[in-house]
Amino acid sequence: MRQTTMLKAEEVKKDWYVIDAAGMTLGRLATKVATVLRGKNKPCFTPNVDCGDYVIVINAAKVVYSGDQEAKKTYYHHSGYPGGLKSKTIGEFMRKDPAGLVETAIQGMLPHNKLGDQIRKHVFVYAGAEHPHAAQKPMELK
Repeated sequence: MRQTTMLKAEEVKKDWYVIDAAGMTLGRLATKVATVLRGKNKPCFTPNVDCGDYVIVINAAKVVYSGDQEAKKTYYHHSGYPGGLKSKTIGEFMRKDPAGLVETAIQGMLPHNKLGDQIRKHVFVYAGAEHPHAAQKPMELK
């Protein structure tokens, strides 16, 4: 009889991956990164345990988006106070903070709970091609 293996947090082996976002579509990049962060690409995936890996995204400023999203797609943020709704189009977001745009897209594809907060700390996004994580010996993710 087969049994489902449920991992414990201390049994998880975490790897480091680096992904080059140059020329990739924003949504497809975010989906791939969220899958690796969550650990769904591993055969030992457990939904209630952080069994994903660390991901470094470089060249976030060179990410592309389809169609005319630069003017039409809008990201919203509310401060919690009356009249505190702020909005940015994807073009404004890209000019001010390209790494923040990619982080926001990835964050939207992760769970919105305590586990998601923990997983969100395992992604590092950089606008340029350099990153300070060479000591972790990250592998390239295609």
